[in-house]
Formats: sequence, C-alpha cells, structure tokens
Amino acid sequence: MAERDEFLPGKSPGIKAPQFTDFEGKTSFGMSIFNLSNAIMGSGILGLAYAMSNTGIVLFLILLLCIAILSAYSIHLLLRSAGVVGIRAYEQLGHRAFGQPGKVLAGSIITMHNIGAMSSYLFIVKSELPLVMQAFLGYLGYTSGFSLSCMVFFLISVIYKKFNIPCPLENISSHGNHLVSVLEESHDNHSFVSSDVDFCEAQFFTINMKTAYTIPILAFAFVCHPEVLPIYTELRDATKKRMQKVANISILAMFVMYGLTAIFGYLTFFGGVDTELLHTYIKVDPLDTLILCVRMAVLVAVTLTVPVVLFPIRRALLQLLFPEKPFHWAHHISIAVCLLIIVNLLVIFVPTIRDIFGIIGATSAPSLIFILPGIFYIRIVPEETEPLKSIPKIMAACFAALGFVFMVMSTSFIILDWVSGESRSGGGH
Repeated sequence: MAERDEFLPGKSPGIKAPQFTDFEGKTSFGMSIFNLSNAIMGSGILGLAYAMSNTGIVLFLILLLCIAILSAYSIHLLLRSAGVVGIRAYEQLGHRAFGQPGKVLAGSIITMHNIGAMSSYLFIVKSELPLVMQAFLGYLGYTSGFSLSCMVFFLISVIYKKFNIPCPLENISSHGNHLVSVLEESHDNHSFVSSDVDFCEAQFFTINMKTAYTIPILAFAFVCHPEVLPIYTELRDATKKRMQKVANISILAMFVMYGLTAIFGYLTFFGGVDTELLHTYIKVDPLDTLILCVRMAVLVAVTLTVPVVLFPIRRALLQLLFPEKPFHWAHHISIAVCLLIIVNLLVIFVPTIRDIFGIIGATSAPSLIFILPGIFYIRIVPEETEPLKSIPKIMAACFAALGFVFMVMSTSFIILDWVSGESRSGGGH
C-alpha cells in the first residue's frame, strides 16, 4: 500500500485507495480523441513519403497498418497495467514493475525520445525558416495560412499539389533556371529530367538499403504512449474500454492521414522525394504561395511545440536527479538550458532529419511502444489473475521480444548504412 500511496496523492487514512478510474475526469470523449491524435501527430509525418519511396506503396501500407495495430495493442497493455495498480504516469509504471531501476529506465527512454522529437522540430525550423525568410523579402501577405490547422492544411496541400506538379519536372518552364541546380539532389542519383519514363511510375514493392529507415520512421510517427495515461486520467466517465476506443479512433485517424500524406507525397515526386517532404517542393518553385503558407504553418506549429516537449523531459530528469528535493528554480532553469544546448548541437551537426527519425525510431520508439508495455504488463498483472503461462502474458512477452528484435535489426542496418556512407547522399539539406 505504501507504493500506491506515493502514486495516488490525497489518500486519507482509513479510506480505501481509489483505483485509476475513480478519478473524476472532465474531458469529453471527442476532446480526448483530439488530444491523443495531437499527441500522435508530429514531425514524423514529413518523413513518410520518403519511407514509401524506399518500400513501394503496397509494402509501406502493410507496414503502416501493422504499426498502427501494434500501437493499439500496446495501449491496451498500458491501460490494463494502469488499471491494476492505479498509476497515472509511464515512469511510475516502471517503478511499480521493477522499482527504482524501472523508473530510471522508463524516464531515460522518455527523455531520449523527447530529445529526438525536439531535435526533429528544430531541424524543420533550420530547414524551412531560411526558405520562408527568403520569400518574405518579396511576399508579406501569407499569414492567413495560420488560421488553418497545420497538419490538415499540410495534407490538403500535398494532395492538391499532386495534381499540379508534372513528372518529369522538365515540363515546368517558368522556373527552369532554378531546377538546374536542385535536381541533381534527387534520391539515388536519379534525375527528374531523366528520359527514363519508369522513374515517374509508382513502385508497389521496393527493397534497398534505405528501406531500413522505414519501420523506425513509422514507429517514430506513432509514439504517443507517455501521454496515454494522463489523457486517460482526464477522460470523463473513464473506463478502460472507453479509453481504448479513444485510442483506436485516434490511431485510425492518424493511419488515414499518414497514408494519404505518404501516397500523394510519393506520387508527386516518386523516387526523388527528400527525407523531409516539405523541403522537396523547392525543386518546383521555392516561392510557391501555397507551399509557403504550409511552411509558415509548420514552422509555427513546431516552434510552439518545442516548449511542450521540453516539459516531460525536464520532469523526468527532475524525478531522476532530484527525486526527494522540493522545487528549485536553479534546477528548473539549468536543466532547460542544458537540454536546449544539447538539442541545438544535435541539429547543427546531424546532416539530415532522416538520421534523427532513424536512430530515435529504432531505439526509444520500440522501447516505448513494444518493450516496456510488454514487460510492465507481465510484471504488474498478478499471477492470480493471469498466470505467467496464460495466453495474454505469452502474447505480451512475444510483443516485447518483437520490439527488441526490431530495435536490434533496425539499429544495425542504420549503422551499416552510416558506415557505408550512403546515408549522406539522399538528405537534400
């Protein structure tokens, strides 16, 4: 009971400790879906078209569906574990399952993942801000794009541009002088001005060295698990079934949005898509009004998101470094400054955003989606309820093992790609 007292503050002596769902949430079902969808949605959407260009349409959609289903199952394991012990934070599940080492492990992985997320956001700023500033020297009337939802606006623009950009790009004559310098950056040494008609045909199945980045990019795009329990806490009339429905609808919505973004982004540029889709449009017209609006919206979104992502990193580090000490401004500010310095150094020295997607998606993402929920479930759910050899626990063990295999294989292939030097040829930044 001592542990439960720690995780459920406000418990009065002699009163039965409440379970997770005894807390009175005030957030509606629809708003909870919006909140979780917002937690899922991130910079990973910009790398999906590149991932599709290295797998083909059919293989990509199969992998996207698999990651979506596995993410929903992972949330089921988290909700089941949280419901047993009444815990409302990912790190505290680690503490309940493995004591202080479990808390340190979960906090460290969350910190690593959020540093990667912050780095990807600032990388987008590094990549897109110069283009926007250049355009603003002559065009100052595009702020109306801020009124639109950033990523929905981005998706609509990608779909629209698919039907306005011909392939090969040599058909565009108004900006031909700009194309000469940028088309040489096309993926895998292809060129949009190539006479090879096959280059402008969609591939359904493709396997190459860059395919190793696909699953990490997809995993990175679906991580929302540290936010699931706080959203569960605030859900009105919260039950596990109701929260699972929130998760399923949110994941389905993101599956559709991710799929459409990848398909139309890929069908616009085919094998020439860059690691960051939005950056690819400079190959057409760097001053395009619609794309400039999208860049502005994305820049505002990621700039405002950086402080939000900073909060859970700082919270995790404060719990790990100063668990028993009261709040102190010196700790608060010093951690924030150190994190910003580290993240900015990463953004300066990492050549492409694909490297961030790849290494974070191959390490912290499978840990948060596969490994930790599986082992937490096995440790937390009592054997009286589910024996160790029961089907649910065997499935959870296999789920965690799958995540470990995926982590080792993806990391190995990505490091091999780095060593070979090929990863530096397709960045486009």
